[in-house]
Amino acid sequence: MTIVNEKDREYRFGDNGPKYLLRGPRMNFGVVVLKPGQDFPAHYHNIMEENFFILEGELEIHIENEIFHCKKGDLIHVEPKKVHYLINKGTTDFKAAFMLSPFQEKDKVEVNYRPYS
Repeated sequence: MTIVNEKDREYRFGDNGPKYLLRGPRMNFGVVVLKPGQDFPAHYHNIMEENFFILEGELEIHIENEIFHCKKGDLIHVEPKKVHYLINKGTTDFKAAFMLSPFQEKDKVEVNYRPYS
């Protein structure tokens, strides 16, 4: 059994980005925060599926060639090999819980994609 409090972990970029609460052995689980105007680079996973459950704010997520506008309470499911790009175009922080499964030590592939540059 494992119990982890979110306050015991740090975000990748200080006060934003992903924060892993659990890494393996069967899945990854964490929270991610994007400040207004921030994005997370486009990427995909070869084997893992990724799910986001929005806790606060709104998110624009690009999955392959589709754009989705999501809000608090929405669950986003991204299949393996599907390129996805996240951007907070709102005026408040975006926060979501995320889960990747099945666990793979290195499965993320970054993609050169910036629709607004």
